[in-house]
Amino acid sequence: MYAIIKTGGKQIKVEVGQSIFVEKLDVEAGDKVTFDEVILVGGETTKVGTPLVEGATVEATVEKQGREKKVVTFRYRRRKDSHRKQGHRQPYTKLTIDAINA
Repeated sequence: MYAIIKTGGKQIKVEVGQSIFVEKLDVEAGDKVTFDEVILVGGETTKVGTPLVEGATVEATVEKQGREKKVVTFRYRRRKDSHRKQGHRQPYTKLTIDAINA
């Protein structure tokens, strides 16, 4: 059984036991999280929401909070004595999917 959930402005396909990385959620490591915005539930039969599946939830456990590797943006204008270097580390939350309730 699998489901497609919506979190952090993205849609993610999840299965039970899978570990996923999502945009940072305001929770502590070890907490339980429930996603109510389930777009599709698949398996033997498929339920497609309009726009969401009624009564479907996905439960997950927070493994850790973290930050991704640094992404460096470097802008350089040749012959103009101009350059700009900027770094960014995006925060994330690592989750383990426990159950899909449809």
